[in-house]
Amino acid sequence: MDHFIVKGGNTLSGEILPSGNKNEALPALAAVLLCDQPLTLHNLPNIGDINSMKAILEGLGTSISYKGENSYQFDTSQLIKSDPDRELSEAIRGSFLLISPLLHRFKKAKVYTPGGDSIGRRRLDTHVMALQALGAKITYEDNCFIIEGEALKGANILLDEASVMATENTVMAAVLAVGITTIYNAACEPHVQGLCHMLNMMGAKISGIGSNLLTIEGVQALNGGEHTIQADHTEVGSLIGLAAVTKSELKILRPGVKNLGLIIQYFGRLGVQLEVQGEDIIVPGDQHLTIQNDMDQSIPKIDDAPWPGFPADLTSIMTVVATQCTGTILVFEKMFESRLFWVDGLIRMGAKIVLCDPHRAVIVGPAKLKGTELASPDIRAGMALLIAALCAEGISEIQNIHQIDRGYVRIDERLNALGADIQRV
Repeated sequence: MDHFIVKGGNTLSGEILPSGNKNEALPALAAVLLCDQPLTLHNLPNIGDINSMKAILEGLGTSISYKGENSYQFDTSQLIKSDPDRELSEAIRGSFLLISPLLHRFKKAKVYTPGGDSIGRRRLDTHVMALQALGAKITYEDNCFIIEGEALKGANILLDEASVMATENTVMAAVLAVGITTIYNAACEPHVQGLCHMLNMMGAKISGIGSNLLTIEGVQALNGGEHTIQADHTEVGSLIGLAAVTKSELKILRPGVKNLGLIIQYFGRLGVQLEVQGEDIIVPGDQHLTIQNDMDQSIPKIDDAPWPGFPADLTSIMTVVATQCTGTILVFEKMFESRLFWVDGLIRMGAKIVLCDPHRAVIVGPAKLKGTELASPDIRAGMALLIAALCAEGISEIQNIHQIDRGYVRIDERLNALGADIQRV
């Protein structure tokens, strides 16, 4: 299996364009099944999860045509089956987004319990309860969900958690249901907004986009068209963190500043200074990383929350940046059960971290990191370890890098072009 050999200590410089948002691209790919007309998606990231989802669609009978760099046209007019490939489905989390589109196309469908990152239990009950409220019948057996429904009807739905994928599945079910659906406690992350805008382009009637209350007036059919996936704000945050800890001046091109929410503000808590120039962000190389205490001089914290709170996917990146800052900070990961266990790798590198429990870690900096052998447990922790290796002294070896490849497009090639020293072996 491929691994990275990383020589740390290099200063990077130059310009980099973030990839398309994986978490918008996955539901957008599922949504192509909602109509039988050609639909073109632009800025699709060329990563493992997206390629797996495309392979699943092809297995269902979708015709996929290349239309230029990161652009593909999808034609689902000749679907041949309603059950996706089991092995591919069980390998990625996004495969569960097919449940609503397949139900609309076939009135009965089968999907498998999805895979994805090992970051604790990720329940599917919220999806099931919302679809049942719209009139679907769902049974579960042999690690498989069987869903049936001749005609879904609009309903008032209160999600028991602001789940991104459950919101997306409910929206895709509601756009072709009879009547009006309201979804309260809806997730409103930029990728959820992107899906809603895409569906409206296709003829859906969704209002309240960007809030936690969505109102959807069902329509009889959706049309094809074109949609562009926005920049991945998690990759943008990763690049900001990388530049800060390696003392590198980077220009991040067209990162979608309006979609960054609290990301810039939270980096400010760690003393990271940024400049917004038009549509771009400049990360200066002369950073003086000092943790900003709260006004009463209490130890501050970085904690995640559903959007517009700070994204859970960036807590690992912030943890690495904190190791290079003067001061003490608490990282509080509230949304996933086991996401902080990866910090044992940072501790082996020399980071001063007290892991209080699976959700909380106290970081004292700055710490001089040294290269060592590491393994990537999930996409974001893998990227965090790569950033740590790039700012460490000596050589690091990172195993299990297919996890990083699932979320970051050719990250070794793109960072090497900026001056990094990463070998894929």
